[in-house]
Amino acid sequence: MVKLCVAGAAGKMGRRIIALALKDQAMDVVSIFDRKDSPEAGKTLREIAGEGSGEVKLLTDAGKAIEAAECLIDFTFPEPTMEHLEECVRRSVAIVIGTTGCTSIHQAKIKEASKKIPVVFSPNMAPGVNLFFKLVSEAAKVLGKDFDIRIDETHHVHKKDSPSGTAKKIADCVREACGKEPAIEAFREGEVIGEHGIFFDGEYELIEMRHSAKSRDIFASGAIKAAKFLQGKKPGFYSMSDVLGI
Repeated sequence: MVKLCVAGAAGKMGRRIIALALKDQAMDVVSIFDRKDSPEAGKTLREIAGEGSGEVKLLTDAGKAIEAAECLIDFTFPEPTMEHLEECVRRSVAIVIGTTGCTSIHQAKIKEASKKIPVVFSPNMAPGVNLFFKLVSEAAKVLGKDFDIRIDETHHVHKKDSPSGTAKKIADCVREACGKEPAIEAFREGEVIGEHGIFFDGEYELIEMRHSAKSRDIFASGAIKAAKFLQGKKPGFYSMSDVLGI
């Protein structure tokens, strides 16, 4: 059983991670925390998620929460994620990072930390999206020379980063496969959870590939898979492709 800590526990993603983890017999939610000014501070796991232990309370001290766990799941923001990463290194706690908007500097810090602790880092934890990355790479290898390539993504109006980390990863797949730099169109509409598409536009045919997230639970579920994957792993930088074996 994985002793799990959840960062940003009072947020939308945090609550869904907790809810799914509580239903998973391989997971034990031992601690949860949020920002220091969280109005939910001191509330029990049962009050936050509607179930679970009344003894586990939402903390605002990240270090104290992390030291109780074997693995942290973090879907917060880049700067606090870096702080939480340092706490994990200090306490030899594994970490699953689903935070988006991480710069190359942030990613370098994550890779450096992975020399000391096991880390899963991915711009998108959804299993289908990670298969999508592989399919995009294969398509770009075959079509990239003769086809124009463009990407679009749509998310809710509250999303901070644009284009999304997933769209940037799709572009990376294209770049690595055929050397082209695809254009990315980013849209922010209503409460859209996440939609990504890629077009291969040729002289005689148009090929479109799309992925749509129906629920945030797909990201939460993927993160929990990643936390299980890390149990007993040596320090290293792992992706969702490693978790899924694709």
